[in-house]
Amino acid sequence: MSTLLISHPACLEHENGLGHPERPDRLRAIEQALEDERFHMLAREQAPMAQPEIIALCHPMEYIEAIRNAAPSEGEGMVRLDADTSMSSGSFEAALRGVGGATLAVDEVMNQKAANAFVAIRPPGHHTETARPMGFCLFNNAAIAARYAQNRYGVERAAIVDFDVHHGNGSQDIFWADKSVLYCSTHEMPLYPGTGAIGERGEHDTIVNAPLAAGDGGDVFREAFEVAILPRLRAFKPDILVISAGFDAHTRDPLANLNLVEADYAWVTKKLMEIADASAQGRIVSLLEGGYDLQGLARSVAAHVTALMRG
Repeated sequence: MSTLLISHPACLEHENGLGHPERPDRLRAIEQALEDERFHMLAREQAPMAQPEIIALCHPMEYIEAIRNAAPSEGEGMVRLDADTSMSSGSFEAALRGVGGATLAVDEVMNQKAANAFVAIRPPGHHTETARPMGFCLFNNAAIAARYAQNRYGVERAAIVDFDVHHGNGSQDIFWADKSVLYCSTHEMPLYPGTGAIGERGEHDTIVNAPLAAGDGGDVFREAFEVAILPRLRAFKPDILVISAGFDAHTRDPLANLNLVEADYAWVTKKLMEIADASAQGRIVSLLEGGYDLQGLARSVAAHVTALMRG
C-alpha cells in the first residue's frame, strides 16, 4: 500500500480577499512541491463533495444551512463571517470538498487501500467549533474525520494530534466531553485564539495541551511531544490517528513566532507513525491546516509527506 494524496481544484476557489494569508497560492505551492519526482509513487485522488449528513456528525444541520446560505453568488464579492473568516462564491464547495477529502481518506485507510493519507485542502478546519466558524475555518475537517471513522467503521478510540501553531479550539470544543477521542495539541501561547492552557483537560482528561512560548524551536517542540503527548498517545492506543497538520510554526511563517524547520515536521511525523503502527495498523489521516509562508509551507509538507511514505 502507498501513501495517498487527496486534493481538488475547487479548493483553489475559496477566496478571503486581497492580502489575506489564507490564499489559494498555499495549495499551488504544495502541489508544485509534490510534483517532484520523489513523490511519483504517491497515489492521487480527488476529493468528493461531502453530504450534509456527514458534516452533521459534528455540526448541527442548522449551522450547515447557515453556512450554505451565507455564501454569495458568483459576482457578488465576499461575505465576512467574522474579522478573520470570509466566504466567496467558491467557498461552500471548497469546504464540502475539504470534508469529503477527509472522509475519503478515512475510507481508504480503513479499507486498506492506502497505508496513510495526506489531504491538501482549504479552507482549514480546526478552529470551527460545534456551531461557530472562526479563524479562517468553516467546517472542522479533523473532527469530522475522527467521528466518521467511529460512526462508519466502529472505531472505538480516535486520536487527533494538532501541531498547528494556533490552538485548535474547535476540535477541543467538539470533543471536550468525549472520552473516546483524545485531542493533543502543541501551539504557541499566548496567541490566537487564546485557548489551549495546560489546565484545559476536558471532562474525561482526554485533552492534552502542550503550549510553547514565542521563540521556541525544534528542541522544545520535540520535548513537548516526548514528555506530554507521545506517552498519552501510547497509553490511549488509538485505532486511527488524525493529524491537524498546520505548518505555521515554521521559522519563516509570518503569523507566529516559533522556529520549527522541516526536520522537525519529519521527526514528529515519524513519531506519530510509530504510535499508529503500534495500535492502529498504521492508519493515519493527515489534514492540512495552517502555514502561510509559501516556501516554508511547501518544504514542510514535502518533509511530512516524505516521512509518511517512510522515506
